[in-house]
Amino acid sequence: MSEVRDNLYYSEEHEWALPAGGQIVRIGITDYAQCQLGDIVFVELPELGSTVVGGDSVGSIESVKTVSELYTPVSGKVVRVNDTLIDAPEAVNSDPYEAGWILEVEIEGSVEEAVGKLLTPERYRAVSD
Repeated sequence: MSEVRDNLYYSEEHEWALPAGGQIVRIGITDYAQCQLGDIVFVELPELGSTVVGGDSVGSIESVKTVSELYTPVSGKVVRVNDTLIDAPEAVNSDPYEAGWILEVEIEGSVEEAVGKLLTPERYRAVSD
């Protein structure tokens, strides 16, 4: 069974979102998603400063099995990407919720409202089981 953390919000596309202070939301893929992908060999990161819309593709993740789109669960401006994934994409496999985070988005408006549209941990567990 994959790990689902109680302090995160989730998308049906298996991304997680963490309010990271102020208007920032940190985003990555779930443990379930990294298990399904297998060994990750490349992460295409979004461009810093780009505007993203919730539900849209912002990059891709390549594993030895397949290439999968990376979606953002919230809208806003990309203010930070995890550059360490360029040389160490396997961090998404070994630690998807900490070292393997992918991007941070600065949203306009209420962070609580933005993540409130996502799945709670309980609802995500039902989707990912």
